[in-house]
Amino acid sequence: MSNYKEDLQKVKAFAFDVDGVFSNANVYLHPNGEMMRTMNIKDGFAVKFAVDHGFPIAIITGGNSEAVRKRFNDIGVGDVYIKSPNKRDDFEDFIIKYELTYEDVLYMGDDLPDYEIMKRVLIAACPADAVEEIKSISRYISHCNGGYGCVRDVIEQVMRAQDSWFKIH
Repeated sequence: MSNYKEDLQKVKAFAFDVDGVFSNANVYLHPNGEMMRTMNIKDGFAVKFAVDHGFPIAIITGGNSEAVRKRFNDIGVGDVYIKSPNKRDDFEDFIIKYELTYEDVLYMGDDLPDYEIMKRVLIAACPADAVEEIKSISRYISHCNGGYGCVRDVIEQVMRAQDSWFKIH
């Protein structure tokens, strides 16, 4: 297996789960039955920054929330797959659309529905509080829990490795 830091330079796209990655493991239930999440603003900034620098980004979630779609559409992510019964099918739609391979993508997930994709991508990453099965196959485990900056952590690492992160002149 190649060096993790060297492989950061090869990342062409990102794919992320939502619950447990962008949001913490707790959800609030609205009286109408909708799950309400909180998300880290710095994760959102990093996603927008990556999109603005030309990185394709996929959001793939088993959840069914138009609020999630709106949040990511508002920060420039056009590939938001909600209510994904089989994440692999949606992931393959994403990589075909951008003429990518599994080996071009960093995927961050936290639980068993992410396992199959994470076994195949260039870099599998997870939050610090991911389940053990996901930690065991991850090349990188963030020091941040889901909902507390783990997305920013991996995006910033990739963009720094590729010399495209913010520079102070």
